[in-house]
Amino acid sequence: MAAFLFLHLALLFLLAGPAILQTPDPAEPDLLDRSADFGARLYRAVAGRTDDNVLLAPLTVFAGMLALLSGTSGPTQNQLLQGLTLTGLDPQILPDRFQALRNAVLQPGLSLQQGAALFLDQSFQAPPSFQDLVQTKYGGQTQTVSFSNQANAQDVINRWVQDRTQHQIQNLLSALDHQTQLLFVSAATYQMRFSPPFNASLTQVERFYVDRYHVAMVPMMFRADKYFLAYDGGVKAGVLKLPMADGAAMLAVLPDEDVDLTAVEEEVTSEKIRAWVRQLKKTKLEVQLPVFLLKRSYALKDVLQVLDITQVFQDGTDFSSMGGASRPSLSQVYHASVISMDESSDDGGSGGGATTFSSPPPRLTFNRPFIFIIYQQASGSLLLMGRVANPTEN
Repeated sequence: MAAFLFLHLALLFLLAGPAILQTPDPAEPDLLDRSADFGARLYRAVAGRTDDNVLLAPLTVFAGMLALLSGTSGPTQNQLLQGLTLTGLDPQILPDRFQALRNAVLQPGLSLQQGAALFLDQSFQAPPSFQDLVQTKYGGQTQTVSFSNQANAQDVINRWVQDRTQHQIQNLLSALDHQTQLLFVSAATYQMRFSPPFNASLTQVERFYVDRYHVAMVPMMFRADKYFLAYDGGVKAGVLKLPMADGAAMLAVLPDEDVDLTAVEEEVTSEKIRAWVRQLKKTKLEVQLPVFLLKRSYALKDVLQVLDITQVFQDGTDFSSMGGASRPSLSQVYHASVISMDESSDDGGSGGGATTFSSPPPRLTFNRPFIFIIYQQASGSLLLMGRVANPTEN
């Protein structure tokens, strides 16, 4: 049915103009592209390990990993550059370039709330110059804790995550190794506010086909309007764009009914995402989307090692650029993120009504697992990526 729908719309696309992806002046297009490359690789690595819902804030993780990179030297730094897809860039200019990128992407009004922190054992004292670099260039922070006091250190980190996820994620850590010397933790929250918004009065409970054997009943939003839409015949999936009130947009990627979602995910790269945006064309459409709230947290050490980031976790890691006589080893990288999708609007209203057309347009219903990608329209920067496998599960 989905394949028929997109083929039916193909003739309309030929008459419509493509959606234009704007490029900002210059935060550093090269660094932006590389951050997107890393984000897509990270998403594929995480998604390939689970059949559940997935949620990541790639730019937030990338910022923290760059802060770590600024504290390294020698082979450790070289491997981090390679793992973060930064080969060929001078590490000395990365802080300024990322600061420019960050300032261009994180514009006032953006609904993304995010943060990153390096938690160091009190036996290691990072110099003020490094702490200032982490804060001013990467928007992160360094914090000293006593990992020998496991309960207290765990409480400090969990409260930090709670504060940055609006208390949606309560207990990121359930245990800590007393030999821990350095942890990297990042967190992000995002509330989707569509522009124009969906009307809550049109939301109805309908079926969501989790898999061949399981059906969930979920609130399904509805709106008839003119949308930007594309169909990728290579992966057999439709791509719908929904603009946000804060200047971001969501790409919702729905595979055909006979296509496994994981087969599409394996093809998701930063270039594939850019190609989808270039192919978008406006058409009349009725859209149904499920309401959901995702709260996900990950220990990313094993995932990053799959991406060839290994030395930073080993004894003898060269963190000499952090300063200090002793050198810590990184024990784990944690990431927590929260996203909600509903009919919320900036004015607090119930949203607009459905547009009336002289004849009913085709309907696209997201009633089976799909991928979503949140990006800033002005730059194309990837903010969040995720999979909705079951909207009734966080």
